[in-house]
Amino acid sequence: MKALGIAATGMLAQQTNVDVIANNIANANTTGFKSGRAAFQDLIYQSMRQEGALTSTEGTSRPVGMNVGLGVQSAGVIRLNTQGGLSQTENQLDLAIEGHGFFVVNRPDGTQAYTRAGSFQLSAEGQIVTLDGYEIDPGVNVPDNTRQIEINQQGVVMAYVDSDPAPVELGQMTMATFLNEAGMKPIGNNMLEETTASGEPTLVTPGEPGVGIIRQGYLENSNVNIIQQITDLISAQRAYEMNSKAIETADQMLSTANQIK
Repeated sequence: MKALGIAATGMLAQQTNVDVIANNIANANTTGFKSGRAAFQDLIYQSMRQEGALTSTEGTSRPVGMNVGLGVQSAGVIRLNTQGGLSQTENQLDLAIEGHGFFVVNRPDGTQAYTRAGSFQLSAEGQIVTLDGYEIDPGVNVPDNTRQIEINQQGVVMAYVDSDPAPVELGQMTMATFLNEAGMKPIGNNMLEETTASGEPTLVTPGEPGVGIIRQGYLENSNVNIIQQITDLISAQRAYEMNSKAIETADQMLSTANQIK
């Protein structure tokens, strides 16, 4: 009897499903977080009778076969890169991307990462950095005695220094886009890195056709739909219970067969 093993794969798959849902709910208030969805696929099939096999010498054939599946397996976790809502903070270094694109971050090991979380700060040297102290790319240095920083929708960074009424242009922020955003690898700390599946990044200027714009004084909320997550959690729980019931039923059938004398 294969039911024990088949139902066990179903329980393992639903455990993965619940793990993904739990991570979504845990990050419901994480800036720029994108929810994930577990994807599954059926396992190989054991062919008991081949479809199309001859059933008589007159040339009749079997219209259907007998293929018994061996269960389910997790195929991956698909990240849903839909736009999250924007929350106004009025902090001049809080930036949100409205549309496609990622901020580029230089990591201490010389590699680059990508993020949608635009809650930036100033370092002791006047550089615009992430909450972990990683400098954005291209780097922007804010001069001393800056009283106000303005960043327009196209990513141009300007500063009002001392009492000078005219702003000083400090630099141009760029963003990165990927052909397959879902193929990027999450590495924690609100960051992603490129992979073979995502393809190489394309550096773009905010506001270009098909590229998002920058909203200063806003942060992008996570795109987690709590109601949907709770509904999915209930469905996963019921599926887990049904697989558990299948194991219990198979065990009772084996016990009955074992008691036959």
